[in-house]
Amino acid sequence: MKSSLDESQPIYQQIAQMIMDGIVEGHLEEEERVPSENELSRFYNINRATVRNGLQSLIEGGIIYKQRGIGMFVKKGAKKQLLQERKKKYRHDYILPLLEEAKRLEISLEAVIEMIKEEGKE
Repeated sequence: MKSSLDESQPIYQQIAQMIMDGIVEGHLEEEERVPSENELSRFYNINRATVRNGLQSLIEGGIIYKQRGIGMFVKKGAKKQLLQERKKKYRHDYILPLLEEAKRLEISLEAVIEMIKEEGKE
């Protein structure tokens, strides 16, 4: 996990994002225990309530689950769910604007694909 937080977004969202990144990148496996509120609040020197909000958003999103008295764990299928959501967001945030700009510049789809292939070789 990243060792520092920034001011670009609310801290609880950054906590949730770091855990999701850990799942997608394979640092946190399905059914693996997620760091506790106490561990995260001490590590980042932030309020437990802030951490709780971040973890709660992951519970509500079906990414992690809580076992009373034991801890929180990555839910089965969480990585697949996150990858699907991120692919959808990637298409919306990057692919569609790329194609719209190519259309404005009168660049054909084939030319765009060729540019991507060339950049991918480096």
